[in-house]
Amino acid sequence: MTNFIPIFPLGIVVYPGEALNLHIFEPRYKQLINECFEAKKPFGIPTVINDKLFEMGTLVQVVEISKVYEDGQMDIKTEGLKVFRILEMIKDLPEKLYSGAIVNYPENQEKGKRLLMPAIIKAIRGLHDLLKVNKEFKKPEEELWSYDVAHHAGLSLSEEYELLELMHELQRQEYLKRHLAKVLPVMAEMETLKEKVNLNGHFKNLSGLK
Repeated sequence: MTNFIPIFPLGIVVYPGEALNLHIFEPRYKQLINECFEAKKPFGIPTVINDKLFEMGTLVQVVEISKVYEDGQMDIKTEGLKVFRILEMIKDLPEKLYSGAIVNYPENQEKGKRLLMPAIIKAIRGLHDLLKVNKEFKKPEEELWSYDVAHHAGLSLSEEYELLELMHELQRQEYLKRHLAKVLPVMAEMETLKEKVNLNGHFKNLSGLK
């Protein structure tokens, strides 16, 4: 399936099923949001990295306009629907301040191996413990898939985009497994190093050579 969508490029990665809150302040995007909300039509958020627009993004639906300010700025709630690929950019649209794109929707397998998820979730919780952060998932653990946990895994923006490019859930699960297996030992080593640094200057009760 190929169609035209309005686009709102942002320096983030949005995943299908994700709830995303946005503050809208630019005139072109105020127009886009008002029109999409009125017509109950979705728009696309393609990812921008280092000022470069990438071809993959996620179609999102405006769920709610939570607040409209006196100058027309607004707070909105959106939900990610499905991944798209840009085939052609259309920068100038008649009577529109925003741009659009011709896109298609790659076949996306969203169910993988259920047995892989507990290990991924456990590793993410281990990462959070090392970082001393407390983040809760928005679904019961038995309902979580890679899109639900990706933002919790300490991925860089480029890595989150690489995950978005993967069209099979099993590939996404393996990507997260490899990432966590790489980053957890590094974080644990940093925590040990931090403890050693903190001990420096303290009185030490050590035994000498016997």
